[in-house]
Amino acid sequence: MKKTDLRSLIFMALCCDLGLFAKKLISPAANFITEFLHIPGGIATSFSLMFLVIAAALMPFPLCATVMGVVQSLLALCFGMTGSMGALAPIGYILPGIVIDLVFFLAEKLSGRRENGILIASVLASVTACLTANFIVFNLRGIVLFVYTIVAATSGSVCGLLGEKLVERLHPVIGLRQAQEKISYRNKETS
Repeated sequence: MKKTDLRSLIFMALCCDLGLFAKKLISPAANFITEFLHIPGGIATSFSLMFLVIAAALMPFPLCATVMGVVQSLLALCFGMTGSMGALAPIGYILPGIVIDLVFFLAEKLSGRRENGILIASVLASVTACLTANFIVFNLRGIVLFVYTIVAATSGSVCGLLGEKLVERLHPVIGLRQAQEKISYRNKETS
């Protein structure tokens, strides 16, 4: 396993914080849409998960999104931002992180590039968060659950497309440093 530098840790911590606080900022607008559809939510969560996807796409460390999900869940508990899940909120943060890591692992194995899994990771993480919240709190069934899942998947895809653009913009700044570290790491191994 590669050593994690301070710059990477700060970037991941910033993404964890941005995910939590951006969710609070976007919630009023998202609630307007979800109240109209008579479903519990899913839009603000997708926006929050976008920051985990971005960090996991730029930081090629094993279990990056899972660790960030754990950190986010602890921060949410400490700040009282658990929502309707209460003490079980960490499950709602950790499971999408696991899904994000699995998608990026498969994207890297199949295509050689983590960035190819951003959209799929965002959609699947949003659906996972939606289904987790439904299992823990809402117990929706039938057409309402279907609409809830479709809204989560749609907002996940919109956030995934936004995440792709942000990764594209951030990659020269964040990715360049990591490419230089890989080269120096390989040079140390060969000498």
